[in-house]
Amino acid sequence: MLTHKQIELLRLIHTRMEAEGVAPSFEEMKDALDLRSKSGIHRLITALEERGFIRRLAHRARAIEVLKLPEALMPPEAEAKKVVPLPKPEQRSAPQGDVVALPVMGRIAAGTPIEAINSAVRDISIPGNMLHGRGTHYALEVQGDSMIDLGINDGDIVVIREQSTADNGDIVVALVEGHEATLKRFQRRNGMIALEAANPAYETRVLRDDQVAVQGRLVGLIRSY
Repeated sequence: MLTHKQIELLRLIHTRMEAEGVAPSFEEMKDALDLRSKSGIHRLITALEERGFIRRLAHRARAIEVLKLPEALMPPEAEAKKVVPLPKPEQRSAPQGDVVALPVMGRIAAGTPIEAINSAVRDISIPGNMLHGRGTHYALEVQGDSMIDLGINDGDIVVIREQSTADNGDIVVALVEGHEATLKRFQRRNGMIALEAANPAYETRVLRDDQVAVQGRLVGLIRSY
């Protein structure tokens, strides 16, 4: 069962998506729900995602997909009395050993964060055994040398499994403050999130939990020569 604030936020996101095709910003959500800080919005978003009502789309600014609506938000003419799932996007997968085409969603910064990429620019064929489980995967071209000590070089292609959580030490695609996408090692430190480079020339960025949204985890690498 959702709380009043969770339903209120889900209604706001669904209404804005229906009208404009894009979710409101965290600042707009905060003002609409009369909350003091965006950290409260982050907790509500996380709760809705954990309960399967929404999903945050990989490395896209303000990109939230409503997966289902509770009965309280269904239109009066709806016959269903329970939660009704909305259609999900097609996911690409392949049996182990087969070849699968993945969308290359532009470039990801392994250095100074760059603006998040919003759409696929091309496809790339990879071995099916490079995929990790049955989740959604995508590829990104690395820009920069901040992860070079882990063998991730400028121009390489990284294969990412889409997910919103990470364990300490994971190499993740992180969306910083809703608009910067970067590839870094994820660490939690004293209630904060550290995005660590693998190059001593780059400093570790330590950010609040509400400033970082994990968009995916590195599961494969294609070397560029």
